Amino acid sequence: MSHRRTWNLPVTVLAVALMLPGMAFAQAGGTGVYPAPQPPPAPAPPMYAAPPSQEAPPSQPAAPSDDAYGRPSSSPDADGSARPTDPFDTGAPASDAPRLPPEPDRLRTEPQAPLTERPLSVHQESTSDAEAAAARIRPPPENSGMYLDGQRRRGPFLSGPGSLRFVLHHTAMGALGGFFTQAFAKDFSFDRSSRESMLAGTLIGAGLGFGASAWWQFNNWVDTPMANFSIANSLVGGMFFAGFMDLITQDPGVLTWSAFLGAELGAWLTAGIGGGQLPLADGLLVASGAGWAAAYSALLLAIVHFSGTSISGKTWKDMLLISPGVGAGVLALATMRYNPTPSQILRADFFGAGVGAAVLLLSGVVLGGFNQSTPYVLSFLGSAGAITTVSLLWEESVDRSALRSGHSAKDRPYKNVWW
Repeated sequence: MSHRRTWNLPVTVLAVALMLPGMAFAQAGGTGVYPAPQPPPAPAPPMYAAPPSQEAPPSQPAAPSDDAYGRPSSSPDADGSARPTDPFDTGAPASDAPRLPPEPDRLRTEPQAPLTERPLSVHQESTSDAEAAAARIRPPPENSGMYLDGQRRRGPFLSGPGSLRFVLHHTAMGALGGFFTQAFAKDFSFDRSSRESMLAGTLIGAGLGFGASAWWQFNNWVDTPMANFSIANSLVGGMFFAGFMDLITQDPGVLTWSAFLGAELGAWLTAGIGGGQLPLADGLLVASGAGWAAAYSALLLAIVHFSGTSISGKTWKDMLLISPGVGAGVLALATMRYNPTPSQILRADFFGAGVGAAVLLLSGVVLGGFNQSTPYVLSFLGSAGAITTVSLLWEESVDRSALRSGHSAKDRPYKNVWW
């Protein structure tokens, strides 16, 4: 037992002797096996620091002293007793308002995109306000030639769906005009010189018609209504000029040239004044005016003729040639003031023609023939009354948006296109 204690004493002394230099070196600031404890990092600055101009109130107590590691030890309470301080407490007074003013960009608002109705089956991805605002202020696309008079180019000539019909109409009209003007000038003689003149007139007229119409449709939009009604108006114009010149002279050459020029004038007035986007209602109204003028002129001539006054064939011919042009011109001027719908015009035409024809046939059968003026008078009055009634009093003319639940059926306001 004494031998073991004697052996442990030198070992303990040796261990203490080895540890003394290391402890002395660590206290001097050196590095050793066991490094000196480091103080904790300083607390982070507050998110909203107080402005430099603000000063602590004079009644604020002095800040408490830190301990050996730089942490605040305690802060006195209102009664003077010390309390431990939160290490994350920055010392800034509590306040709901921020210390710094808000950024100017946060006060700027962007306009919202307008609400539009879209089908439920179509899913559209949402875009940011900046992209929507940029889309609204985007300049219009440059005119790259894809659009003509505000319409996208389409059709055989990329000038509208009626461009092909427009070109064919003017080409055929020029060819027929060149042929008949030369044929009437040669009295329809078929010798070599006459045939050469008719062939030259046909080819030259077709070439001029094709060139003029192709240039026009390349620079102007040509829709289907304008192409269709230009054919009808060229016929009305040729009839009017031929009948008007027949009052002055009966020369076949003059009458032929007058009819050809009148046809060209009617077609080009439709294209120039009506425009490539001629509304269907305007074209129907002008054509209806030409048709009803011819019908009423025939009824009036029949009334006068079967009343005992004889009318020559030339008067019949001139009257029936001139009256369609007059009726078309009057209703062409009426389109500047009135704007009926196509259904109103067609309904009036069908009712007027049906009632007039039915009254004429029925009265002629009942009265024993058509060699008297009474059937024509009744037909005239019946068709005119049907047109007037259907045009003004049909149910489609009611303005349904003005109907309210508190009004009776007699108070329904009418929306009339004629006055």
